[in-house]
Amino acid sequence: MKGPVQRSSSAWKAWIPALVWLGVIAIESTASLSSENTGRFLYPIFHFLFGLDPVRFVTWHFLIRKTGHVVGYAILSILLFRAWRATIVVKNDPRWSMVWARAALAMTALVASLDEWHQTFLPSRTGTIHDVVLDTAAGLGAQILLYLWFRGNKTGAPETPQGGSPVHRFAEPASHQSSNTLID
Repeated sequence: MKGPVQRSSSAWKAWIPALVWLGVIAIESTASLSSENTGRFLYPIFHFLFGLDPVRFVTWHFLIRKTGHVVGYAILSILLFRAWRATIVVKNDPRWSMVWARAALAMTALVASLDEWHQTFLPSRTGTIHDVVLDTAAGLGAQILLYLWFRGNKTGAPETPQGGSPVHRFAEPASHQSSNTLID
């Protein structure tokens, strides 16, 4: 296990990407990136590339913006998990912990709520509870993917002790293996 000074230093470094991403979300929450403003530059691109008329563009624009919510808040949730993992010490030093996942998801939901609340004060934006739910669901999905990723890597890859040969985590020592066979 790392010493307190090393852990503190790595914790600060782990928070930098999360804080930068919070800044990105704050910028996206401004009037400059309202639906009306993004439509102004996206419509000509989509019209040129795909021949979309204004009526069909409305649907695509909506889907692109909601996809941005999902991707943006999933990334935030992953970065927050990483930051909490470097900050909060958990017994047995696991690769994944419900403590880190809950903290990341709670912060993701808080940021989504504050973002939508902020948008209610801007004339060109609309803050909705639907977006808070969408953003929080994206954070939950990211946490589920992290759990599956770490669970899959844990059981699939052999562990190599220092200076030794690979050891499979779930293999029984030869002295404890049973001689019984399974009969179908």
